Amino acid sequence: MFDPVLDNPYPDSRRIDDVPAPHELLAPVLGLLGTWHGRGQGEYPTISGTFSYAQEVTFSHDGRPFLRYEARAWLLGVDDTPLRPSARESGWWRLQRDGRVEALITQPTGIAELAVGHAGENTIDLSTDQVALTPTAKEVNATRRRYTLTDEDTLTFVHDLAAVGQPLQHHLSARLRRTA
Repeated sequence: MFDPVLDNPYPDSRRIDDVPAPHELLAPVLGLLGTWHGRGQGEYPTISGTFSYAQEVTFSHDGRPFLRYEARAWLLGVDDTPLRPSARESGWWRLQRDGRVEALITQPTGIAELAVGHAGENTIDLSTDQVALTPTAKEVNATRRRYTLTDEDTLTFVHDLAAVGQPLQHHLSARLRRTA
């Protein structure tokens, strides 16, 4: 059995759970590192009315030129209490030398997205390149996700969606604050 202390694979004697320095290719997205919480609003033509939700997003790294992404959301009631879990996603963003981003985002509902985009000054813009669906997943044809750091502790998120016969259009927007 592997023991991270006794069987340390690092030649410089770091523990396996130590966080290494970020890879240089992560420079355009370093401001995203950490965990973000907040609230947002959603809508879609196939849903009656608008809805409120809470969201948590975490970005991390392991020293390689990949950004680990995890997001989860909860539908909120009229009194802002959580009604039930909603969306859940995880994946990896691969950063390229020219600021291009290639993202793999998976959902437990049977949807896997390959998105491409660019990390610019305080904004990451990702659009669907390909979508893979399990046989029982709902139809999703495209997405666009925009993450904007409005200051060092505020992240806005906008998600457009083309699904279940509808064209690409606004679906979600949230304002998230960095947690300590």
